[in-house]
Amino acid sequence: MKKLLALMLVLMLVLSACSPKSEDTTSRDEIKEYSVLYSGEITTLNYLVTSTTAEFALAANLVDSLIDFDKYGVAIPGLATEWESSPDGLVWTLKIREGVKWVTHDGTEYAEVTAHDWVDAAKYLLNPANESKTANIFYSVIKNAEEYYNGEITDFSQVGVKAVSDYVLEYTLKKQTPYFESMLNYVCFLPANGAFLEEVGDKFGTDNVNFLYNGAYIMEIFEPQTRRVLAKNPNYWDKDNIFIDRINMTYNQEAATLGPELFARGEVDYAGIPASLVEEWMQDPAKKDMIRPNRTSFYSYFYALNFDPKFDDEYEPENWKIAVNNRNFRKSLFHALDRVPAMTTAEPYNPEQRLSNTVTPKNFVDFDGTDYTEYGKLKDFTNTDSFNPDLAVKFRDEAKKELEGKVSFPIIVYMPYNSGSTEWANRAQVIEQQMENLLGTDYIDVVIDAKPPTNFLSEVRRSGKYAFLECNWGPDYADPETHTDPFYPGGTYNFPEYVEGYNEPNGNKRYTNLVDAARAEVNDLDKRYALFAEAEAFLIEEAFIIPYALGGGGYSASRLNPFESQYSPFGVSPERYKGQKLLDKPMNTEQYLQELEKWESERIEALKNAK
Repeated sequence: MKKLLALMLVLMLVLSACSPKSEDTTSRDEIKEYSVLYSGEITTLNYLVTSTTAEFALAANLVDSLIDFDKYGVAIPGLATEWESSPDGLVWTLKIREGVKWVTHDGTEYAEVTAHDWVDAAKYLLNPANESKTANIFYSVIKNAEEYYNGEITDFSQVGVKAVSDYVLEYTLKKQTPYFESMLNYVCFLPANGAFLEEVGDKFGTDNVNFLYNGAYIMEIFEPQTRRVLAKNPNYWDKDNIFIDRINMTYNQEAATLGPELFARGEVDYAGIPASLVEEWMQDPAKKDMIRPNRTSFYSYFYALNFDPKFDDEYEPENWKIAVNNRNFRKSLFHALDRVPAMTTAEPYNPEQRLSNTVTPKNFVDFDGTDYTEYGKLKDFTNTDSFNPDLAVKFRDEAKKELEGKVSFPIIVYMPYNSGSTEWANRAQVIEQQMENLLGTDYIDVVIDAKPPTNFLSEVRRSGKYAFLECNWGPDYADPETHTDPFYPGGTYNFPEYVEGYNEPNGNKRYTNLVDAARAEVNDLDKRYALFAEAEAFLIEEAFIIPYALGGGGYSASRLNPFESQYSPFGVSPERYKGQKLLDKPMNTEQYLQELEKWESERIEALKNAK
């Protein structure tokens, strides 16, 4: 009874938070409001330091990028109206849109956006004291940027970013970069006003006040773990393409649980429908027209094995460290994970459509019609399910022999998960039971541990407080190199550097050398893709990770048309509300499939015309 009363109280609070004020005589539809719940709070609005989707998704609606992408994925002008590269591909010149304004949180004009803002942003990004998590992406391509970041040069004028005039920006690259244009849509290439950065100092991005806006929306209200309100920017240069006036985001730890019912009541405009409710909604005459599938994304999901464990002693990190450095032990886990029942927790009708056997998704990039995932040894994994009970048992038996007397059995496989996701919680339980049943509880003890959604990335993943963890990575630009970034030295995961062995004569690990060889090839794309495929195949073959699935998918109820949103496998454009309109009624599954077929046909033509 106490739990029921508590849930009713939470529901009442959420309803009151999401409902329009009684004294407002204008209906929500007339002022075009869009209301959603969220369960994980952000830690910063500073887009120049963050690399998390939740944080730069907000920034995407507050600050514009040099280029954008339309709903078919074709590059279009943003804050740059036109751009060109030199014949050798090393110097890029962009004409900056005139008349765009920076405004404060109350809409007061602060300054005009000029080419100098990208120079100021680069100076901030390349200051190690600011601890930008995307500085490495920027300095991987810009001339002398890495040297400046490392203090090898101190004259910023030698860095390859320059304001030729107020409205002409120039980037000089350290080498030919085939994918540079696509990078201009990512957070490390967003502008920032230097005078404002100096004025607010360390407070930049700590709240909505210490922030400047030149994008479609202004964050009118920011009350952490309570609510966020985005209001249409009246000074926006492209305001005629903004069709939603106000976006209400209400915090609730139980968002995943409460969302579907609140949507059915008309109190929110979006809700993810968990797998446990899909059948009920599909059979309910009132709800079946509210639910639709979601498109899969180019986010890659995989299970990471941690070679530098930092978790509590009760989970025996030293024991795990010995075990995970045994190849046969890793291979036993690799082949023991049955991804189909795991994915059924999110996609009960067709789980196979979400599975991915590689880190780089299919259809991400191709060369002359050959998909990247079909190159070299990577092709062996692309079309092969990693789950193989016979191989799992074989590798387990070999590992037992090799680890006897070196580790304590059963080996604790510490697997935390984000408690904000019901599906993730269910999936953790499925994996625990399935892998223990196959490999035996005398061999492994999978310990699952619920962690709070707020700060999950920093407290768990980035802190190394896991042995075995569901992780993801989204592409930052149009090249397979982007999917090597998290595993390369200095990257988000970086675990191949901590594995014992695999050392090569130059002092680097094998994976690092493979990636370096691929990065060095900038003229022959066919060869470049083959080299990256070799590096990725090595990562999978050695079971440093277990590729799992694609992002997106599942089911939702929404008053947005997914085919109106900006489309891109990389960058910040897909996170924008720009161009989207509120539907009178939610899109149902039949309508979704019709619109998907239409969109796919139109996209083929749009891409053909763009080329």
